[in-house]
Amino acid sequence: MQLLHMAASAGYTTPPLWRVLTKAGYFIGLTGAIGTTVTYATSVRPALRAPSTRDGDAEVMGRRTAGYLAWAGVVLLVAGYFQLAARLARAGKGMPFGDALSPARIGDFLGAPAAKGAWVAQGTIYTAQNVLLVLTSATLMALFLPRARRHLNALALTALPLSLAVTLVGAVPATAPKDSDKVLDLVLGQVHIVSGVVWIGGLAFLAALATARGRLGEGAGLMWADVWRRFSLVALVCVGAVLTSGLWMGWKHVGAISQLWTTTYGLFLLVKILLVLGMVAAGGLNQFWLMPRIAKARAADDTSSLVHLTLRHFPKVVWGEVALGVAVLAVVPFLSGSARSEAGSPPAVSTGSIFTVGLLLVLTLVASLYITVRTSDALARRTTSTPAPAPSSSTPASA
Repeated sequence: MQLLHMAASAGYTTPPLWRVLTKAGYFIGLTGAIGTTVTYATSVRPALRAPSTRDGDAEVMGRRTAGYLAWAGVVLLVAGYFQLAARLARAGKGMPFGDALSPARIGDFLGAPAAKGAWVAQGTIYTAQNVLLVLTSATLMALFLPRARRHLNALALTALPLSLAVTLVGAVPATAPKDSDKVLDLVLGQVHIVSGVVWIGGLAFLAALATARGRLGEGAGLMWADVWRRFSLVALVCVGAVLTSGLWMGWKHVGAISQLWTTTYGLFLLVKILLVLGMVAAGGLNQFWLMPRIAKARAADDTSSLVHLTLRHFPKVVWGEVALGVAVLAVVPFLSGSARSEAGSPPAVSTGSIFTVGLLLVLTLVASLYITVRTSDALARRTTSTPAPAPSSSTPASA
């Protein structure tokens, strides 16, 4: 109640339930499509093609991957339709969301002429975006067919650029940006979205794949060690991109640190920041504790420990990250407006000094991520270089 009273007094407009559900659902759809295809291309596909991977394990993983991608296509298609209806409900003077679900009304919305001063009609941009969305969904849903699963690699790699184009095309402005700040808003906004959905979607995808451990052979731990190693690098890049773009957007929408708890927008942003930091902390646990242990088990050819770490222990931490990521997606629809406008602060205007400070912060972030990788590698080398205890004379060497 206090939060709602604060929202009303500060001018914050709480989004209606249909807006919350459609926006969160749309980002979940992007998370499934972009996150899974990027993770498949960068982490799963190379591991499946490694010489050490057994054919039986590759078959199980391929079948599970195809099923996950197919359902991701269904979610994206449904979420995309409701998101398009939500855009119509918010356009112009607005209309009830139930009326906006009408295909005829959506068709009129997409065919509306361009506004004065626009280089292209907004409906044309949304049409192009949703054509790409349908193509992406159709490509992924083709994997429901047994024959299509034989072409998993081709279909997944085709859906990858299509899914990225869905969000990139949708962000194209109908009117030319007024200044460089607006251009940076668009570019870094998309960087934030793409890196975030790859991070969350990749975690969910791999955690779901790991549930097939009962059908994998004893040597699957080696394959999964390679998967987690590759995805750790992908996640590290995503973390850097999320934090870098988040710094820009945070400065644009928050005029003072105190606005994080004195405005409604700031409170929701603070919750999001804490959730993201929780994901970063869980990733740090994987990077500094679990990855060195996996490296040790791999060097010692300890098959049982490798399976336990990669398919039981590691996924438990990842599921925690997924839960935090889903919570982030649930908070995003409430980030409407800005803390600056609620607090009466002037709009953010970039200057040379702002860009200098931002560059220093980005360089510091890059350095910290580099140190993270080097430290993790050092821990892994130190762990694998520790000699194993010699077996006692009463214990057989093969025990």
